[in-house]
Amino acid sequence: MSTLQIKAHTPADLLAMPDATGVELVDGNLVEKPVSVLSSIVEIRTSRRLDAFCEAHNLAIVMSSTNGIRCFPDDPNRVRKPDISVVRRERFSPEHLAEGFLSIAPDLAVEVVSSHDEVADLNEKVEEYLAAGVLLVWIIDPENEIVHIHRKDGSVTKLYKTDGLSGEDVLPGFTCKVAELFPAS
Repeated sequence: MSTLQIKAHTPADLLAMPDATGVELVDGNLVEKPVSVLSSIVEIRTSRRLDAFCEAHNLAIVMSSTNGIRCFPDDPNRVRKPDISVVRRERFSPEHLAEGFLSIAPDLAVEVVSSHDEVADLNEKVEEYLAAGVLLVWIIDPENEIVHIHRKDGSVTKLYKTDGLSGEDVLPGFTCKVAELFPAS
C-alpha cells in the first residue's frame, strides 16, 4: 500500500501563485485569510490615515495585505499578511523593494477582524508578530467598534469608539479617534 505524500508549500510557491493575495503560508500549508465588506472598508480607512500621516512626516512605509512578511525566526518559511504593515523609514532600505516578501518585522502590524476570523487564529498571529519583533499590533474589531492594542512588553489595551488611538512611540504624533476607523452607521 502506498502512502499519499502531500507537498509542503514554500514561499516561492506562494509568490508564483497569481491569485494568492488573500493567502498566508503556515507550516507549509496555504491558509486563506478571511475578509468581509466591513473589514475591507475599515482596512482602507485605517491604511489611508496611517499612510497620509507617515508620508506627511516622512516617518514610515505603509504596506497593504497584498504584501506578506517573512520574518519569523522560528519558521523562516512562514508568510503572514497583516492587513497593514508599517515599517519606520530608518529600518527600510532600497533592498527591501526587491524582496518578494518583507524580510524584517514591521514596527506596527494591523489586523482587521472579519466575521469569519477565529479568535484563536488572531491570538496566534499576535503572538507570532510580537515574537518576530513587531513592536505594536492593532487588532481592529469593526463589528464591536473596538481596537485591541498589543505591545512588545506584553501589555494590552482595549479602546472603544470614543477613545483616541495613537501610534505611541512607534509612530509618534499619530492620533485619531477610534470612531474614524469605522463607517458611519
